[in-house]
Amino acid sequence: MANPTAAMLVIGDEILSGRTRDANMHFLAGALTKHGIDLREVRIVSDDRGSIVSAVKSLSQSYDHLFTSGGIGPTHDDITADCIAEAFGQSIDIREDAYALLAAHYERTNKEFNAARQRMARIPEHATLIDNPVSVAPGFTVQNTHVMAGVPSVFQAMVEAVLPQLSAGAPLHSKSLRIERGEGDIAGPLGKLAARFPKLSIGSYPFQENGLYGANIVLRGENSDMLSEGFAELERLFADS
Repeated sequence: MANPTAAMLVIGDEILSGRTRDANMHFLAGALTKHGIDLREVRIVSDDRGSIVSAVKSLSQSYDHLFTSGGIGPTHDDITADCIAEAFGQSIDIREDAYALLAAHYERTNKEFNAARQRMARIPEHATLIDNPVSVAPGFTVQNTHVMAGVPSVFQAMVEAVLPQLSAGAPLHSKSLRIERGEGDIAGPLGKLAARFPKLSIGSYPFQENGLYGANIVLRGENSDMLSEGFAELERLFADS
C-alpha cells in the first residue's frame, strides 16, 4: 500500500516578509520521511483569515494529514485557531482542559495569567490537545489537521508528540553520489537508469565550486535491496567521475 500523504501550511507575515527564516519545514520533512509519511506539498500564507481558511480546506481535503505552524500565540494577530474552527465548521472558546494547563503553569512560574495568555486556551470544540512540554500552551488536532506553534523548539516537540499516534508507512531510504560532470553530460544515462528503476526516485542537484560543475545524485526508495542495486548501477555508469 502507498504511504500516507501530508501537506504543511506555514502561517505568518514574518515568513513572507523575510524577517524570519522558516526551519520547521526542514524538520517536519525529515521526521515524516523517517515515519513513512510522504510530505507532498508545503504552502505559506499570510496572517489573513480568508487565506488561512481556504488553504486549510484545500490541503486537508487533498492529503491524509495537514500540519500547520504559526499563529496560536497570545497576540491579536494569532488567528490560526479561529481559522481552523471556521474551516471545519466548529465553534471556538476557552476550553477547560487547556485553561487548566495554562493556569497551573503561570501559577508555578509566578506570572499573571492575563487575558492575552488566556487566548491560548481558545480551542475548537471537537479538537484534541497536542502536548507542549516546552512552554505548556497546547497545540491541537481537528480531524486530520495538526495545529502547532511556529517557535521551532515548540513545533518540534509537538511533532514528536503527534507522530507516534499516526499510522506509519515504509520509511524512505536514500543514497547519494557526487559526480563532477555537468548535468548536460549525465542527463542521458540518468534517464535510462530512471527507466530501469521506476520505483526509485532519482534526483539531480547541481553545484558549481571554483569553476567546477557537477551534481549530487540522490536515489530514494522504500526497498533497500532495490536501492542498493540501483546505486551500484549508478556508480558503474559514472565510475570515471
